[in-house]
Amino acid sequence: MKNIYLAALLFAAGASAPLSAQGVPDVSKVQAGNYKLDSHHTLVLFTLDHLGFNDYFGTFPNATGTMAINPASLAATKLDVSVPVSALSTTNAILDAELKGAEWFDAAKYPTIRFVSTGVTKTGATTADISGNLTLHGVTKPVVLAATFGGAGVNPLTKANTIGFHAKAQIKRTDFGVSKYAPLVGDNVALTITAAFEKAD
Repeated sequence: MKNIYLAALLFAAGASAPLSAQGVPDVSKVQAGNYKLDSHHTLVLFTLDHLGFNDYFGTFPNATGTMAINPASLAATKLDVSVPVSALSTTNAILDAELKGAEWFDAAKYPTIRFVSTGVTKTGATTADISGNLTLHGVTKPVVLAATFGGAGVNPLTKANTIGFHAKAQIKRTDFGVSKYAPLVGDNVALTITAAFEKAD
């Protein structure tokens, strides 16, 4: 019985999968409209140098936000995403508490990190640069996200029309006033984002 259920689930996933048979994302499946961020399947990963010895990683889960998109007018896309600083996780409870403290992100004073887009420029068949303003630690600076379309279609489990993206960016933490131990602990921070949006109308 379990094998029959699994086969049916895999068939349903294949029938509505966002990728084509060749594994290339099909942008024609993107539906215009307003979307809500799928917080459960969106994650921001940050990477920075640790004292010149190795890279260190942390994540920001629990993001919320909206997107308005029309494939026929991609430049007019609007994106507004926020992540709670209190959700920061490095899998080390002691380090998490330190990073959320006043000498680093200061979650009590600056509880939210927010990105609001100001423009979108298509750079390829499935890529675009998303320009916007990033507000972190009470400071707002322009940032460009290099985004790659992941896929679109009906989620076979939730039945929601979904669009997925990946994005990367580089920022300097000292630009935002997070300067503890810089440059011993890297100033350059690499951001890697995976995001899913579900159609809201």
